[in-house]
Amino acid sequence: MLELRPSCEGCGKSLPPNASDAMICTYECTFCEVCALTRLRNVCPNCGGNFQHRPIRTRAQLQKHPARIEPHVGALDEASHARFFERYSDTPPNER
Repeated sequence: MLELRPSCEGCGKSLPPNASDAMICTYECTFCEVCALTRLRNVCPNCGGNFQHRPIRTRAQLQKHPARIEPHVGALDEASHARFFERYSDTPPNER
């Protein structure tokens, strides 16, 4: 079950369960679309994977399985990610 983390780990933007701009990697690292596709260039700084739009849970599903309330604290180190990105910049996500 996805946690539906409530905020972007890059900029702190609020990402409620129905946010259409929430993006996640395979480990549920959560970023807003702007951070995921521009700052991070579609490479997760934690696992090296790519991002996909997070599914939206219906209201009925949220009542049964509520979204996470506590933010997942993440600090984005731009210099560290730049070095990390260099390892994956020319490798498609399915070959990383």
